[in-house]
Amino acid sequence: MPDPTLIPPSMIRPSKQVPVLRPWRLTTAEILYHLPDHPTVLQSFIWQQMDLDPDFPILRRFLDFWRREIEGTLHSVRIAAADLHGPRWRHADHMLRLQ
Repeated sequence: MPDPTLIPPSMIRPSKQVPVLRPWRLTTAEILYHLPDHPTVLQSFIWQQMDLDPDFPILRRFLDFWRREIEGTLHSVRIAAADLHGPRWRHADHMLRLQ
């Protein structure tokens, strides 16, 4: 009988009972767009939502809506995503007391 610790990787199948964590991230997008009445002027719009990294389907759906329904032509979009599942605090290296 083979040693169970030496199972080849091709024989390992994921269990259907183990949930797969999707990479949800707090996504912030800075959207620059041209003002409809003054096309040489850029305006900034900040959008923030929980979204799936790296495809960002919710942001893509919002940008598709923007292109269809909003008059301001998109100039550029900057995206930042933060993982909220990790530790939210760090240990301090030093403690200072102000008197």
